[in-house]
Amino acid sequence: MLNRGLFVGRFQPFHHGHLNAIKYVLEHVEELILVVGSAQYSHDSINPFTVGERMYMMRLALKESQIDPARHIIVPVPDVTLHSTWFSNLQSYVPRFEVVYSNEPLTCRLAKEAGYRVEYVPLFKRDRYWATEIRKRMLSGGNWKELVPKSVAEFIKLQDGVQRIKDLAQTDVTIND
Repeated sequence: MLNRGLFVGRFQPFHHGHLNAIKYVLEHVEELILVVGSAQYSHDSINPFTVGERMYMMRLALKESQIDPARHIIVPVPDVTLHSTWFSNLQSYVPRFEVVYSNEPLTCRLAKEAGYRVEYVPLFKRDRYWATEIRKRMLSGGNWKELVPKSVAEFIKLQDGVQRIKDLAQTDVTIND
């Protein structure tokens, strides 16, 4: 029987912390389901990228890192409004798995309540590798490219992603005024 794990993230954008976590998990499982959460959200200040863009960033970064594509599955999963139904909804989108890898408290709680074993993932330079920090640097003109794989930085540039984030931040200010 295949030893399969599950790892959930929004990946807004995909960064070195995500990549290091995936490498760590792949040392412990044969195959990994990568759930792109909040799949229905895009074009706002905390979810600037579409699910397709996020999946493509992941694909590029995993390929750049020479991670065998036979060892992972990328699955988009939309949010649901009731936390009590989130995990059963997630299960309907993915193949069977044995263990959930996460540090997010709600994800861990819901996975345990659904009967899954939960393993924590070491945080890799969390003060730097954090999507909120990356988006802040994009807004301020700081060096964000050092925090993401090269292929992800190139993709974001092709999508005019930095300008998108700046435009979305302006929209948030306008809406909140």
